[in-house]
Amino acid sequence: MEYKIGVIPGDGIGPEIVAQARKVLDRVASLYGHTFAYRELLLGGACIDRHGVPITDETVEGARASDAVLMGSIGGDAKTSPWYKLEPKKRPEAGLLSIRKALGLFANLRPAVLYPELAGACPLKPSLTEGGFDILILRELTGGLYFGDRHTAVENGLRTAVDTLTYNEEEIRRIAVKAFEIARKRKHSVISVDKANVLDSSRLWRAVTEEVAKDYPDVTLSHMLVDNCAMQLVRDPKQFDVILTENMFGDILSDEASMITGSIGMLASASLNDTSFGLYEPSHGSAPDIAGQDKANPIATILSASMMLRYSLDRQEEADAIDRAVSQVLEDGYRTGDIMTEGCQLVGTKEMGDRIVERIRKD
Repeated sequence: MEYKIGVIPGDGIGPEIVAQARKVLDRVASLYGHTFAYRELLLGGACIDRHGVPITDETVEGARASDAVLMGSIGGDAKTSPWYKLEPKKRPEAGLLSIRKALGLFANLRPAVLYPELAGACPLKPSLTEGGFDILILRELTGGLYFGDRHTAVENGLRTAVDTLTYNEEEIRRIAVKAFEIARKRKHSVISVDKANVLDSSRLWRAVTEEVAKDYPDVTLSHMLVDNCAMQLVRDPKQFDVILTENMFGDILSDEASMITGSIGMLASASLNDTSFGLYEPSHGSAPDIAGQDKANPIATILSASMMLRYSLDRQEEADAIDRAVSQVLEDGYRTGDIMTEGCQLVGTKEMGDRIVERIRKD
């Protein structure tokens, strides 16, 4: 079976970590009899350098022609990079927002997994995290405050800024369906996070989510206010399975969840549309300060490739093989600098990729 994979190397450490993910995918292809046909696409700072804009029609068209897209990190140092002297709509991150919108990527999946081998890196006390945890945050990605109407003006002699938070029932319904479908493959639990005690948008969110829940009697639905959820994530993270929430809340909570895993360098992500298509990328930034130094942790990108196999290509066995290999490498004591602890062996980006490739086996 041949799969067409769009590849966006990105900026900073992006090309290095994507290269390791491709090595892993090539190993999977050789073991399981697949072929991955890669097409390189430009986005972000790399696209600005080549074309003067953060995204081109060619990139969008190339992504649409792919079965899935694997992406490295986008952006640079906001203080020193010339990209950030441009107007906001021409900066690297504008390209990322544009491709999400163009491809209809409304569902962002952010796993937060604490591996037992990395328990020492978790800032929470051991009694709260014994045995690790596995949380999946499902964040609505193309609506809400980030995409609502906004303006800044002088009113009554005062500078006044307005941002509009808008959701319609269909935007809520489609992300809720994704959450319940995914929960069926996990622990059959969805916690929907909102601010229904204050916001009309959250009251609609809660009502529509409850309507969707009626079609999934095997999945337990509960609601949690966002401020309580922020507290509960550090009080008892093991209580969570699938967290469903809107754009801004998801942005904040997913970063909090990444911190309690010990390193954002371990965290993958996926952005899905209403088909099987998805864009897969690490949750961390482009780390320009270590770019080209063979120091970056490629595991988040490798796990993003695993998510691509699982959610877009429906290759569960292959995804499981990658996940097992990552766990084995950690159990064997190999660490990049961001997750290094006493008694482990420090390796670079390339060697970490090689070690994972070596451990990929058919079950």
